[in-house]
Amino acid sequence: MSVHPSIVPVVGIEVKFKNMVYPVILAPGFIAELNAVTHTEDGIVFGAACTLSHMGTVLKEAVHRLPPHQTQVFQAILEQLRWFAGQQIRNVAAIGGNIMTASPISDLNPVFMVVGCKLTLRDKDGSREVQMDDSFFTGYRKTTVRPQEILLSILIPYSKKCQFVSAFKQSPRREDDISIVTAAMSAMFSPGTDIVKDLRLSYGGMAPVTVLAKKTANRLLGRQWGEELLQEACSSLAEEMSLDPSAPGGMVTYRQTLTLSLFYKFYLTVLQKLRLQGLSVQEVSSECLSATEIYHPETPSSIQVYQAVPEGQNQDDMVGRPIMHLSALKQATGEAVYCDDVPLYENELYLALITSTKAHARILSVDISAAEQCPGVVCCLFARDVPGSNITGVRQDETVFADGQVTCVGHIIGAVVADSQLHAQRAAKAVKIQYEELTPIVTIQEAIAAQSFYEPIRTIQNGDLEAGFKQADHILEGEIHMGGQEHFYLETNVTLAVPREEDGEMELFISSQSPSDSQSFVAKALGVPANRVLVRVKRMGGGFGGKESRTTVLSTVVAVAANKLKRPVRCMLDRDEDMLITGGRHPFYGKYKVGFLHSGKVVALDVAFYSNSGNSLDLSQAIMERALFHMENSYRISNVRGQGFLCRTNLPSNTAFRGFGGPQGMMVAENWITDVAHSLGRSPEEVRRLNLYLEGESTPYNQILQGLTLDRCWDECLSRSEYKQRRAAADLFNRQNRWTKRGLAIVPTKFGISFTATFLNQAGALVHIYRDGSVLLTHGGTEMGQGLHTKMVQVASRVLGIPCSKIFISETSTNTVPNTSATAASSSSDLNGAAVQNACETLLERLERFKTKNPKGCWEDWVNAAYFDRVNLSANGFYKTPDLGYDFDTNSGRAFNYYSYGVACSEVEVDCLTGAHKNLSTTIVMDVGHSLNPAIDIGQVEGAFMQGLGLFTLEELHYSPQGVLLTRGPGSYKIPAFGDIPTQLTVSLLRDAPNEKAIFASKAVGEPPLFLAASVFYAIKDAVRAARAESKMTGPFRLDSPASAERIRNACCDRFTKLCPPAEPGSFTPWSVRV
Repeated sequence: MSVHPSIVPVVGIEVKFKNMVYPVILAPGFIAELNAVTHTEDGIVFGAACTLSHMGTVLKEAVHRLPPHQTQVFQAILEQLRWFAGQQIRNVAAIGGNIMTASPISDLNPVFMVVGCKLTLRDKDGSREVQMDDSFFTGYRKTTVRPQEILLSILIPYSKKCQFVSAFKQSPRREDDISIVTAAMSAMFSPGTDIVKDLRLSYGGMAPVTVLAKKTANRLLGRQWGEELLQEACSSLAEEMSLDPSAPGGMVTYRQTLTLSLFYKFYLTVLQKLRLQGLSVQEVSSECLSATEIYHPETPSSIQVYQAVPEGQNQDDMVGRPIMHLSALKQATGEAVYCDDVPLYENELYLALITSTKAHARILSVDISAAEQCPGVVCCLFARDVPGSNITGVRQDETVFADGQVTCVGHIIGAVVADSQLHAQRAAKAVKIQYEELTPIVTIQEAIAAQSFYEPIRTIQNGDLEAGFKQADHILEGEIHMGGQEHFYLETNVTLAVPREEDGEMELFISSQSPSDSQSFVAKALGVPANRVLVRVKRMGGGFGGKESRTTVLSTVVAVAANKLKRPVRCMLDRDEDMLITGGRHPFYGKYKVGFLHSGKVVALDVAFYSNSGNSLDLSQAIMERALFHMENSYRISNVRGQGFLCRTNLPSNTAFRGFGGPQGMMVAENWITDVAHSLGRSPEEVRRLNLYLEGESTPYNQILQGLTLDRCWDECLSRSEYKQRRAAADLFNRQNRWTKRGLAIVPTKFGISFTATFLNQAGALVHIYRDGSVLLTHGGTEMGQGLHTKMVQVASRVLGIPCSKIFISETSTNTVPNTSATAASSSSDLNGAAVQNACETLLERLERFKTKNPKGCWEDWVNAAYFDRVNLSANGFYKTPDLGYDFDTNSGRAFNYYSYGVACSEVEVDCLTGAHKNLSTTIVMDVGHSLNPAIDIGQVEGAFMQGLGLFTLEELHYSPQGVLLTRGPGSYKIPAFGDIPTQLTVSLLRDAPNEKAIFASKAVGEPPLFLAASVFYAIKDAVRAARAESKMTGPFRLDSPASAERIRNACCDRFTKLCPPAEPGSFTPWSVRV
């Protein structure tokens, strides 16, 4: 260290996000003294470079070998290690790194501190020993370790006979997640008594450093371990562990409540252990025992049920068979080629974006002098460099580069092009921009107050609303807020632009769901006709709607750079950039007034939706229209009005996301129908069933429901889930347990299939048959992992009567099938499948006479005969969905071609003390018509359900009051993990439900199942209702989405939450705001 004073123990974050450069980096894993493990009389000494997995192995061996009273500390550490990152991280992360980063939310430091671990420090002059106590951490990520010292080792002590140690961690997601609050607690008793001799309570996440609750601990010394001590401890902790309401990380009330809840768990655990030692302490009642249980995941199981193909179906006819995704093996082995896998071109350059750090401001000046001096920089680009039009966007209300003003954090101001990604990104960070800040509008509530809305304000109205409310026996009003969602596709947005040498031609490799839109936008920016721009899409690593319109934000910039420099230019966004720039699912706020009879029958509904659209209109109007089309979900309401307001705010433009407004509309519906049930004291499933649509009934937009299978899905779901038995068992469980509650919910969905913009309901295909009999198939849809290409090959296989092995799809490109609609709206199999069928039938018709002439011949014979007879073996196919078109002004027309239906029943278990929950079981019955491919369709159902589960229970985007996105990566934004999959998951595709409206009687499947995850949300709400009943709280209550651990815990009102009241809104500036 004295030779290289610039060496630091942690470099990853600093290099990646803080632009730091370190000349020397040491690998401590190769230094023997730092990896030694020594057993002593006092405990076990671990070298600071010992990995966490190695430490875990050593401690497990010690727990197995030593008497239990000596291993309390070891067991507490092992419990924390169970949930410390993933196995791969534990295999390389070191104990010393965990200590020296001095993270205030460290999982292990509270344990080390509460048991007084001893650290050995060394520099060139010698070594010294320090104890990990409340003086070790001196400030945020600071310790008493001197600049030239290194941490050599840590002594983890044995526990003593009358000592009890426990550790706790609460995080947004149980697996592989950073903590909200961590805690470690150690209680030592006078031998043979329940008198507290020593007590230490350590918390992470309650201050800039890991802290000891010394005041509380000192108050409890010499006290008996009983109810009085508990009350004193909780009152004292509520006072000592208070947080400023503006504290970083937010969730202030929740974090304060957790300090009490976790102590209560420790209190009960110690009571149990004292009784086991024969002491006459208060017995832990059976209803409280669940609060002491340590979570151990059960072995998951799943069932998939689908209908086999009819007997006698030709073996070569793959339609209806569960064949594997055609790229599955390549994807599993890493051989599948994605956009950024395209080999580097000679002379290729890399582009990095210059983005706004202000949500709303005028640009006063841009200083690029420092950037131009950076190594490898070729040029900087701004609005003046756009050769065509700088105006862009779906509604032509955006710019390629900001021009004079920025309207969101992440607004693209310019770009730096350099010889490598590292050089381009470093130079982009060196650009200095001066702003004149303007007042931003960030939240929906701010937009409502400022009347900041895009036009038009859409309305759907049917029946006589006034008469409906007069008819009602009860009228109820309520509201719910739904948070947004990040797409979090595995492959971030990426573009490679390759200029050609003549006529302004440009070839682009883009990860895009809409190649034709990309072509159009790039052509406009370059000032050339669309026929000069070729867009190619091999496959995407996920899209989910996020690559429908927002890919052009990047592709236009990269194309402008390539055009200016006449060299290939590439850019793939880092995850934090992608999350910052591209927008996500629209946050929604719904207000409703609902009228209903004593029976639970809903007779009137007045609902208003507000969406946070962001700084441009993009697809927000169509998304709101779909929300209005789904405002009643699956329920018949005679008198209804829905209004949709698009909030204009200073956030990055929100955009398409699987479900496209449908889930938001249906979520509000399920909220008011749950409120109706709760207000009447009836079960929600009874009220849902009573209000379900029947065959032939009409929607609020006057579309008659034909081929309705809701009732069949509902009844099969009740039966397969064994709902009545589960409900009885859950009710019994809830009577027997105070601090753990179970909840159930069964939720239907009715999802309209078609683009709501009529002109988009068209598709094309191009099929070539070569002389060897092989077939090259191209269609307008893109492959993003959903299996569209696989299904199209199956369709062509059936129509042509040849094996799938003879058919190949290479890519989607604008020079083969022009003017394509985006691969979206769950319609791609319907539209492109019909176009493929059309093209193949044309070819089959041309081949028919050769088959007739040579009935015993094979496919290759007929193809060769046709070729030699000069028959065209290439054909276009085209399809447009018939009889579509809805008019908002007259509330007439046909909005959808048909509907996909489904029902899900979910059961959860909620820890009322922490807000954590377990997804015990889910049963889904989905009507997908006659499935083209049950394997792919079941995969879509399961995948959509899990993405919906993230939306409704886990994923939260946090924005500062100034409009800065605070959750910009997997460290702070959590999507579902394996442990979030319901322990028992059953998916059944409804039998004998042909759909005459789509290809081979199939139905769309991509988006419809997502909303079924709301069954988990309402199961959680059911469990919370049981918890509130323990505190004599009944009737409707508000639970916003997502139902995070924080919201669940705060809704489970009890003796602990009462000690931690929230600060008055408006009396402080929050860390994050609900947008």
